[in-house]
Amino acid sequence: MMKRKLLLTALAAATIGFGALPVSAAVDIYLDVAPPAPRYEVVPASRPGYVWVPGYWSWDDGRHVWKRGHYVRERKGYYWHPSRWEERHGRWYFVQGGWNRERYASNRYRDSDHDGIPNRYDRDRDNDGVPNKYDDAPNNPYRR
Repeated sequence: MMKRKLLLTALAAATIGFGALPVSAAVDIYLDVAPPAPRYEVVPASRPGYVWVPGYWSWDDGRHVWKRGHYVRERKGYYWHPSRWEERHGRWYFVQGGWNRERYASNRYRDSDHDGIPNRYDRDRDNDGVPNKYDDAPNNPYRR
């Protein structure tokens, strides 16, 4: 009986210890300093079954450091979204690149109605009450 209690106590302690470990070490990075302009990279000859991942400015040891582009193995049905810095409310946020089933990763490029026009441009340009998707003359407010 004593061995069983000791075993259960050890198992409970081990479970509590594992529960305290962080699941992800991802940290949001945001700065008041804009990153430098992207560097021009010569893209090597394409490789079948691989996708080119462009270089980007990383934030290491309190400064921007260029990470060179490289090839990664292609994933069928997924799109590679490169690492980038986005300005939000006067600050710069780092968005880590990765694979996604969506062609456009941010709302800026999403196409909800799948007509080939990103949402930010897909509106009623001529204000005639007919959305551009259904308007025969999207730039003429007098034709419906």
